[in-house]
Amino acid sequence: MSAISSKRYVSELNNFIDRNVKVITVRGTIYEGKLIGLDQSNLSICLSDAISGEEKYPRVIIHGNAISEIILKEKPFDLKGLSDRLSKLFPNMVRYYEDAGFIMVMDRIKVTAEGVEGSGPMYERVKKVYDQYIIEQKGA
Repeated sequence: MSAISSKRYVSELNNFIDRNVKVITVRGTIYEGKLIGLDQSNLSICLSDAISGEEKYPRVIIHGNAISEIILKEKPFDLKGLSDRLSKLFPNMVRYYEDAGFIMVMDRIKVTAEGVEGSGPMYERVKKVYDQYIIEQKGA
């Protein structure tokens, strides 16, 4: 895997953190839970509130070599779509940093999947667009 592909892979996997996932091991064991940790050196993961069959576990750590599949169980946040919408309202003032997972508006308002950081009237406008976008995404 090239360095760029590898970086993109880890970036995608980082987007799974704090999301509900289904993990299938090479032995066929299935775990479902919230991905709360990732060791980038060997791709080991940590799940919280995991379920496997009838068993429930507060924490499960699965070594990267034992993982066959990791499946995101919820729709990922469309940061690119939000960036496009903001670009229409603020032409030439929006930068989308896909690898880092955030949007910068006017070089002072930071937007992530978790919320908006900043202050002032422009922050209020961006926050309003963000809140409306969240409502629309939940309804979709």
